[in-house]
Amino acid sequence: MDKEGAPANGERRQNGLNLQRQILAIAVTLTVLALGSSSLSAQSCQISSDLDEATQSAIATAGQRYFDMASKGDAAALRRNANASLLADFSGIEAAVKDNQQELAEAKATVKSVFLLTAEGTTPLPRAEFYCGVFGGNGQTPGSAVFYLSNLPPGKYAVVVLEASSPKAKTNFSVILQQSGPDWKLAGLYLKPAQVSGHDSAWFAARAREYKGKGQAHNAWWFYQEASSLASPVTFMSTMATDRLYDEFQTSQPADLPGGGKSADLVVGNITYKLIAIFPEAVGDDLDLIVKYESADAANSNLAYPANVAVIKALVTKYPEVREAFAGVVARAQDNSGHDYGTLLAMKDIK
Repeated sequence: MDKEGAPANGERRQNGLNLQRQILAIAVTLTVLALGSSSLSAQSCQISSDLDEATQSAIATAGQRYFDMASKGDAAALRRNANASLLADFSGIEAAVKDNQQELAEAKATVKSVFLLTAEGTTPLPRAEFYCGVFGGNGQTPGSAVFYLSNLPPGKYAVVVLEASSPKAKTNFSVILQQSGPDWKLAGLYLKPAQVSGHDSAWFAARAREYKGKGQAHNAWWFYQEASSLASPVTFMSTMATDRLYDEFQTSQPADLPGGGKSADLVVGNITYKLIAIFPEAVGDDLDLIVKYESADAANSNLAYPANVAVIKALVTKYPEVREAFAGVVARAQDNSGHDYGTLLAMKDIK
């Protein structure tokens, strides 16, 4: 995608960057679930220190082995070692490996944490919550974690989080494994940056507090979102860091932003655009602001491009504080037929 805008089928670079930020290769059986009640007796979790040396080593070794396959671009080897549900739709794995090949090839990976999840019973668990490690009077501790999964078949699963460090970036490389006899099959693979533009979660949280202190509530909210995203290697896992950020910022979302299933109006002349989402996104070395909105026909670039430009300019006019925090704004027109058309304007070019 360039600054003049490009149709959706010409946006492989942007789509590849989006893959780095979002969940990349999803196992069908491991669907992210929000907090909810569950029968805790049906599931249990052990952290590395709870495991015997042989079990811990086998899981960690399997995680490292799948990283090595990905770093070599060997999607075929990953496919051969995948469980049945992942094989049903392996395209996400292939895209993740291909779009991140250069960074993975240059990276050295070390295992950060290992968790063993046991789901009991004879039928899939509609809602499974795995509480791992020690919890104190105030909730989670530095070594604890909670995983939220749905429709999980009975069995033993492992979560292995590796930090892949290259000269250019640090990336959380996480795999979900399912035990099959003596083997640990690949059930999911996730890539998520540990840093954005060279900054980690703590840096973004500190900037969020600064913006909040200056009365820039929107910048504060968007930087909190980035801090929260970077604080956990996968989106279905909460830690002490994510819980503390949530407690600090949960009431800080400005009422005029889209979220929670509701859109927000942006008026440009006699046209009202329905904004679907606004969030920060790393694009190369820059941190940009992404705004998605409803479009009648995103496939028509003659209509979508001027609409994108109008939305970008109106958004910056409405929230002038974004000039201080972001390098540019990306508007993405999306219609009911699944078409998507994006336009990026650098902040210096937004008049």
